[in-house]
Amino acid sequence: MQKSLEQTAHTAIELLKKYKVSDYELLLDSSSGVSTAVRLGEVETLQYHLDKGFEVNVFFGKKKGHASSVDVSKDSLDKTIKSACLIAKYTQDDPFNGLAPKALMAFDAPDLDLYHPWDLDAQHSIDIAKACEEAALAQDEVDNSEGAEVSSFQGEGLYANSNGLIITQNSTRHSLNCALIAKRDDDMQTAYEYTTALDANTLETPQLLGKKAAKLAQQKLGARSIASQKCPVIFTPRVSGGLFSQLLGALGGSRQYKKSTFLLNSIDKIVLPEDISFCEHPFAKKTLGAKAIDRDGVLKREQYFIEDGRVKSYIMGQYSANQLGLQTTANAGGVSNGIVESSFNGGLDEMIKVMDKGLIVTELMGQGVNGTTGDYSRGALGFWVENGEIQYPVSGLTIAGNLKDMLLGIVHAGNDVDQRNNIKVGSVLINQMTVAGES
Repeated sequence: MQKSLEQTAHTAIELLKKYKVSDYELLLDSSSGVSTAVRLGEVETLQYHLDKGFEVNVFFGKKKGHASSVDVSKDSLDKTIKSACLIAKYTQDDPFNGLAPKALMAFDAPDLDLYHPWDLDAQHSIDIAKACEEAALAQDEVDNSEGAEVSSFQGEGLYANSNGLIITQNSTRHSLNCALIAKRDDDMQTAYEYTTALDANTLETPQLLGKKAAKLAQQKLGARSIASQKCPVIFTPRVSGGLFSQLLGALGGSRQYKKSTFLLNSIDKIVLPEDISFCEHPFAKKTLGAKAIDRDGVLKREQYFIEDGRVKSYIMGQYSANQLGLQTTANAGGVSNGIVESSFNGGLDEMIKVMDKGLIVTELMGQGVNGTTGDYSRGALGFWVENGEIQYPVSGLTIAGNLKDMLLGIVHAGNDVDQRNNIKVGSVLINQMTVAGES
């Protein structure tokens, strides 16, 4: 596969020469996989996937054109390049266009051990999905299923540009998920659980995943509402990463130069408690979210965006860095393997005791977050806590606040980190939010 991608890249580079572009960059990808879904013991879907893609950016001075294709034949490559050149001809000069400096390119990118293909045939995938669902349906009060699905994907990506960089990266991703319905009298609750990994050998077993999904559904039965009030709130690891995704978005270079962020001009300002930092560890081997290069071909780096609560850097690719008159942070395409560092030595159980009374949020609904003002309002469900112990499940709630206050109001970030996510963070306790329940 690698040889094929490199051959295609060299063909595209030869074609680019006749268009006399001043600079170019191209991306090629090739992926394959299988996905199988079963429901109530019957196969619903069995799909094989084989995809290829080509993208090219061409520059004529400060004019830029972009085009893409899913056909990587020589004729299609030429037509795609020609289209990008035509687009560039009709665009205006943008003084912030251009490749990243050659000195920053990923000529010596490390191997991060991200490629672990799984020889998963159709029958094996069906057996895994069925075993997961069977284990779930064998649990008390679980009498219906929305299905179990197993998938495996492997692929390669190639990036090249006129600075002389040609680099390929291999990666895999395998997953298993299960969605269930639990019932007690007239009360019905759904739950979803999943496992995902680069190496199929590290996936949770189908039986364990099925039982975990069933437990989540069982725990939600008998949910009540609560009176509207202000109280402390714990976000469990499954949802706490969303808070930091909003934080990263607010520090993004494009939001900064467009002045559309609640953290405008925030360099050297305190945005988190002083015992919490946020860093990027992109070179962690065999880790979900790790990546050696960004979408500009720049070598990633270990770095802090927030240290001891204080903003050290915005999060930028080359274009937004040019807009802000700064140097790229190698984040075209986002942060890779972000980590929240905290001084709190404990997870959800310890945090519940610290909170004493308040709300645990396990699921969120809706998209009520305004990245410009920081206003935050989302549907939620979870558990009510009193005297440092969970009392009962709750649902039909809305939690609200402002992200600036919420982030500064973080009391603790736990060590019960969800390793499935690109942002590695545990449970998060916020000192106070408005909870709307019963009127």
